[in-house]
Amino acid sequence: MSSFNLADIPRLLPKVSAEEVVAADLVHRGTQIAIDLAVAALILLVTLWASRWLSTFAKGAMGRMTRQSPPDATLQTFIGSAVRYIVIIVGLVAVLQQLGVKTTSILAVLGAASLAVGLALQGALSNVAAGVMILALRPYRVGDVIETAGRIGTVRALDLFTTELTTADNLKVVIPNSKVFGDVIVNKSFHERRRVDAVFRIPISVDLAAYIAALKTRAAADPRIMTDAEPVVEITSMAEAWVEGAVRVWTMPHDHAAVMADLLLAARMLAAGQAPLPPPALPKPSPPRPAQGRKSGLRNLRSRPKAE
Repeated sequence: MSSFNLADIPRLLPKVSAEEVVAADLVHRGTQIAIDLAVAALILLVTLWASRWLSTFAKGAMGRMTRQSPPDATLQTFIGSAVRYIVIIVGLVAVLQQLGVKTTSILAVLGAASLAVGLALQGALSNVAAGVMILALRPYRVGDVIETAGRIGTVRALDLFTTELTTADNLKVVIPNSKVFGDVIVNKSFHERRRVDAVFRIPISVDLAAYIAALKTRAAADPRIMTDAEPVVEITSMAEAWVEGAVRVWTMPHDHAAVMADLLLAARMLAAGQAPLPPPALPKPSPPRPAQGRKSGLRNLRSRPKAE
């Protein structure tokens, strides 16, 4: 048996030129690059499709979670956009990894850049954080009448940075979300109805029994006042020359100011011995049912049947 000599290997192998080796290497590298590009393009297409589908799914899920009340369009849009961008970011990282890019260094640079931008825009980012909390906690929605930061108005728009109000005299007020979230928020539209407290003051010489009865009659005749809670007229304070009292009735939020003005005028005219102006001719409203998902806080105000 003849022995194998290592020196015979170059003679036994076919002769390959340097050009052929370079060409074969280029073909191999080109094929690998084409495969990587095709896989990266496929990942990108799947990412874009998945981002849209998951965004739509998240919006629908938010709508199903609030099935008992009208869905909050602002919150649905925010959740859908957040899900979409998160999926796109994850997909882009996967594309870069498929193309052989070291994502750890890129993430480190992006982290340092984000820190610098965050320090420079900390005021704007505080508005974003407050906007996220407002969207999550939902102390008010678009269309509600609120009082905050010394302003009263109807919420027309709500985004991550600002809350836009329209006042009763048709002024546009834009308030940063950080100021809104850090201040007291009074939502005047949260409940289905509001109580009117019309405070009056009359001379001590007025017949209180007749005055209270006439004021109750005038309040009960107003069609804007709820029928399940009787009007209440009570004396709150008394002095040597005057008596102070209050008329307390329940009405719809949009009728609150008008009912308050009418009751104050009626109290003043009755104190002067004049007949009060008749209430407006409107259909008597039935007591509204509390909206599903929005607490009314008035469940105990329903009138009880009188004992026979």
